[in-house]
Amino acid sequence: MSQNLVIIPTYNEKENIENIIRTVFQQPTIFHVLVIEDGSPDGTAAIVKRLQTEFPQSLFMVERKGKLGLGTAYITGFKWALQRKYEFIFEMDADFSHNPADLNKLYDACANQGADVAIGSRYVCGVNVVNWPIGRVLMSYFASKYVRFVTGMNIADTTAGFKCYRREVLETINLDRIRFKGYAFQIEMKFTAYKCGFTLTEVPIIFINRVLGTSKMSGGIFGEAFLGVIQLKINSWTKKYPQKKKKK
Repeated sequence: MSQNLVIIPTYNEKENIENIIRTVFQQPTIFHVLVIEDGSPDGTAAIVKRLQTEFPQSLFMVERKGKLGLGTAYITGFKWALQRKYEFIFEMDADFSHNPADLNKLYDACANQGADVAIGSRYVCGVNVVNWPIGRVLMSYFASKYVRFVTGMNIADTTAGFKCYRREVLETINLDRIRFKGYAFQIEMKFTAYKCGFTLTEVPIIFINRVLGTSKMSGGIFGEAFLGVIQLKINSWTKKYPQKKKKK
C-alpha cells in the first residue's frame, strides 16, 4: 500500500492519459493514481478502465457527470484520499505540462525536508515555462506577483497547480468552505494553508505547455482569480482559521 496519491483531473485527455499514468508508475517513489473524470466524450474513462485491469491495486477513478470545475475535482479527490489514509496527496495535470519525475522532488520536500505543502514552482528560479506564447507567460507571471502582493504570501508561483500536501493540511482545512472552482482555487488553497500556519515550500520545476489535446484555460478563469484574491484577503481579516497542531 503506497502512502502517496496523485490526483489527476481529466476532461478529454485521451491523447495523454495512458502515458501519464504509466510514467507516474515508473517513478522510483511508489505512487497510486486517482483520476477524477468529468464525463469526457472522447473516451478517456474507457482508457482508464482498461488500465485498471493492469494496475488494479494502484489505479483508481471517480467518474462525475459533466465538467464541474477543477476545484471541485480536487476537493472530491482530497476527500477520497483522506478516507483511505494516504499521507501525501499530490495535484497534477494530465497533459505532461507537469513532469512526473518532479513528483519525487515534491515528495522529498514534504516527507524529508519538513514542508507541509510543496509547490512545483515555475517562477522561484527565473521564468521556467516552455512553449507558452509570451502574452500567456507575462499574464501568469504578473498574476502571481499580484497575488503575492495582495495576500502577503512569500511565494513566487502563487497560481501553480502542481503540489504535494501532507495529509494534516487537508484534514485541517475545511474543504467544504473552499469556494473557488477554477484558477483561483489554487490560490485559495495555498492562502488557506498559509493562514492555518503550515509551511509552504517552492520546488523549482520546468513547466512545458501541452503538446497533445487542448487547453481548458479561459479569460473568465483569470477574472475569477483577479477579483477573488481581493475577496480572499478582505474575508481573512475576520475569518478564524483552524491552526496547525503543535508537535509534542
